[in-house]
Amino acid sequence: MKNPNNITDIHINLIDRLKEGDRRAVARLITQVENQGQEITKKIIKEIYPLTGKATIVGITGPPGSGKSTLINQLSSKYLDIGMKVSIIAVDPSSPFSGGALLGDRIRMKDHSSNKNLFIRSMANRGKLGGLAIATKDVIHILDAYGSDIIIIETVGVGQSEIDIFKSAHTVIGIIPPGMGDEIQTIKAGIMEITDIFVINKMDHDGVDKIANQIEDMLNISDQFLNNNPYGKSNEKKLNKWRPSIVKTNALKGENIDELIININTHTAFLKNTNSFTQRLIYRYKFYILDILKNLMEKNIENVLFNNDEIEDFIRKKIELREGNDPYTISDLIIKKYLK
Repeated sequence: MKNPNNITDIHINLIDRLKEGDRRAVARLITQVENQGQEITKKIIKEIYPLTGKATIVGITGPPGSGKSTLINQLSSKYLDIGMKVSIIAVDPSSPFSGGALLGDRIRMKDHSSNKNLFIRSMANRGKLGGLAIATKDVIHILDAYGSDIIIIETVGVGQSEIDIFKSAHTVIGIIPPGMGDEIQTIKAGIMEITDIFVINKMDHDGVDKIANQIEDMLNISDQFLNNNPYGKSNEKKLNKWRPSIVKTNALKGENIDELIININTHTAFLKNTNSFTQRLIYRYKFYILDILKNLMEKNIENVLFNNDEIEDFIRKKIELREGNDPYTISDLIIKKYLK
């Protein structure tokens, strides 16, 4: 491999091994991306990026106890049975001590952990409200370059703020189980906007039809809103005109998993047969760049703020004054003076 980016021999070797399908090399590259900082990550992604763009990326979100891991286990089994190469990213809450993922990947989805076509990785969300740290998006590219046919991302949980998965996945699956109280609260407007397929898991429980009817009602309301506001800035979702489907499953028993896969394939085909795939790709790309820029700016500002003697003196002098020393005023002055 040529070395135009001054990437180290170690990383060249790992990337060469990744191209050959070496799972250990993939694991080591992911560790590098997680722990070695943005300079190393930038060089790795630059080298592998031409190999990306082939994998189907599926995001799965839902409240704790909804059966996300069990459903993913069943999906993986089906895909592996037909010879597909499957990679799973299980995003877990960060450890308050190490910053690493709290839960273990092979404990949660262990049935096929020895299958050579399956790669599983737990990742910490690093406190990111949306559930996905920038490292997760970098890892998606590594697994894509590795030759994964499908990449499944399991998020931490569900909530109004968790929209990051829509910025990374081609198809977003929202799991809603019955028996969790007021289920309608789990399908608020934010979740309605990012979900492509609703899965009502634990279909053998009472209340499944009620939830399906509630989702249908909310989809009808959403359709009316978009029809009445064709030029509003709701989100990218309205551009593709896809109406989310509803699938009832029993992940524990493996029931209706084939139907779910059919719906995933249908949505993927829809994206590729319309301009929606390009639109979503542009949308994802912009947010990926935005995350990179935010990360760079945050580090640069932090460096200026805490490692600049002139700013230290400047802040000290401002605090000694009786006026013009509130944090917003000081922030504006720092931007004008040091961050032009």
